[in-house]
Amino acid sequence: MTYLINEFLRFLVKITLKGYLKKIIIDGAENIPKNAPILLVANHQNALIDPMLLGSHTALKPYYLTRASVFKKSFIAKFLNLIQMLPVYRVRDGFSTIQQNQGTFDQTYEVLRKNGTVIIFAEGSHSLIRNLRPLSKGFTRMAFGLKEKYPETQPVILPVALDYSAHKKSGGIARITFGKAIPVDMPASKSGLLTKSVEQALKELVVEIPLATYEQDLANLIENDVDLTCRAEVKLFLETGEVPNPIAEPSGLKNKLMKIFHFPLYWVWLWKKPSVKDPVFSSTWKFMIGFVLVPFYYFFLLWLAMDTSLGSWALAFLVMAWITLIGNKNPQE
Repeated sequence: MTYLINEFLRFLVKITLKGYLKKIIIDGAENIPKNAPILLVANHQNALIDPMLLGSHTALKPYYLTRASVFKKSFIAKFLNLIQMLPVYRVRDGFSTIQQNQGTFDQTYEVLRKNGTVIIFAEGSHSLIRNLRPLSKGFTRMAFGLKEKYPETQPVILPVALDYSAHKKSGGIARITFGKAIPVDMPASKSGLLTKSVEQALKELVVEIPLATYEQDLANLIENDVDLTCRAEVKLFLETGEVPNPIAEPSGLKNKLMKIFHFPLYWVWLWKKPSVKDPVFSSTWKFMIGFVLVPFYYFFLLWLAMDTSLGSWALAFLVMAWITLIGNKNPQE
């Protein structure tokens, strides 16, 4: 039953993401190992959109390490466990809670022993800044802990970059870039070397804009229609000013029409928006509003079209809602 629930949710999330985002690009899928314990280490720029993309657009069926603070309520904890999320306690949660991480580590060892996958956002927090931040060492502890408990296993670290054309808007582009797997074939005493190897591998995948001139460079990239999800094109523009494949600037009319024909959902977002204190969660809330309410909204319009005197008007409104959703394309950040 748990398997069926997860497969159904994964299918729904995949369909909804395809509606929420204009395009999802996957590069380097051939680098995903088969029949191996995988510690998937990714950057973290877009709150819950990041794990949903990785969980729905690969065949890995991963487990996720998630900050323990969201597990406080028992019914939420049960649901998160159902969808394969495991709690990680941090120093900010209190020193007394750190020892509870051992239970989480033991669960990940069992997942990995069966050639499963565990996703770790090793930066330790999320940020809208388009740069890789220093990695924490939790994933190396997990890798070496697995080898200590089950010496016959051969875990690998799979670096993955997640980049977005517009973090806080629908209708943008998301790019998932898988790097080459890094085998954990060194002694635990070399854990620092493993951390550096993974960090370097991620730096070669993630789009990076120099911090010293970040705001100006980002503005120039957007103004010149550079694909903000493509590391090579961002780097080329910053070094030479060339734009070989400019992103066409979309018309704002399509986005406005999408809001008009989905006005109840847009009003829900306007009501919720003031309470979203962390802007990184803007996209997550917009996605969740659509994920939960769009089916009800469309079925309501369908009912109006079939069983009320508003039939032709409701049907036209429903068709326009579908068309504007499919055609929704937002500019970059």
